Amino acid sequence: MKKKSKKLVEELEKVSEEHYEFLLFGWKLAEGLRNDIEIKRLKAYADWFFEQYILPHFNIEKEYVFPILGLENVRVKRALANHRRLKRLIKEEEDIYRSLNLIEEEIGRFIRFEERVLLKQIQEKATPEELKKIETAHQEINSKTEEWEDKFWES
Repeated sequence: MKKKSKKLVEELEKVSEEHYEFLLFGWKLAEGLRNDIEIKRLKAYADWFFEQYILPHFNIEKEYVFPILGLENVRVKRALANHRRLKRLIKEEEDIYRSLNLIEEEIGRFIRFEERVLLKQIQEKATPEELKKIETAHQEINSKTEEWEDKFWES
């Protein structure tokens, strides 16, 4: 019999919502690649999204979320390695087409791991105070309303 998955607590829902936005980011890149959108346009969007959303999210996870399990935890180490990999791919300036393809392919895997494994373990171990800090830190990212004007994925 399959075990019913436990819903995330409200304080971690913001983290999960951001993860959804990252999946959407990957989908947008995939659409751009599939529609042969100019690589400069895709790279500009990837750089913007990384600075506006991914980097702040990574910083919050490293400061507030991952310490709940400990930075030496094997799953936290895997998540941090995933973060480093994504940063390297986004910062790539030589073979941008290849990097964008890899970002599009790998971001889903990264997010599924954090959603299905890591966040559930963090939820089990986190104190109410730790959860509140996570929620407060994520409100700043979620309050951003700036949008990318070049909607290349709608082509």
